[in-house]
Amino acid sequence: YLSLVSVADDVEARKMIRAAYEIKGPMYIRLGRSPIPVFHSEDYEFEIGKAETVKEGKDVAIIATGIMVYEAMKAADMLKEKGIYARVINMPTIKPIDKVAIVAAAKECGKIVTVEEHNIYGGLGEAVCAVTAEECPVPVKRIGVNDAFGKSGTADEALAAYGLTDKNIAEKTIEFLK
Repeated sequence: YLSLVSVADDVEARKMIRAAYEIKGPMYIRLGRSPIPVFHSEDYEFEIGKAETVKEGKDVAIIATGIMVYEAMKAADMLKEKGIYARVINMPTIKPIDKVAIVAAAKECGKIVTVEEHNIYGGLGEAVCAVTAEECPVPVKRIGVNDAFGKSGTADEALAAYGLTDKNIAEKTIEFLK
């Protein structure tokens, strides 16, 4: 049993390390290299296999992991200015994935956008697509690295090069909703 988790901020990182200590088996924790604003309070409860809704919305669900959660939150604010209410879900655990949260988002929002700083193949986007295909088929737009080799640069330069910015997430979501 291997858990795959991706850290959104410092509070979540500390909680994940404690969970890793308790788990019996291997656990892969993905940490970003650039500082991310802390949006979790110290009473945040991290649980392997459980998602967290960080913004409520009904028009589309944006499911993000790791440092992309903060970008998704900012994108949701941009979308709100245009009258689009996006639910933002922090999916810290890719394996096991929170099927209940994905199915609820599919049923309640009707469309899902996934955002990850990872190849769109073999990560969050594919995991969400697998769940929706079997449990509640809805359109899914995957935003991530489009099967390309990584580039060198600062974290901000790399995110911009792959379209992993709040502005691009908002633009891609608007296109997807049309």
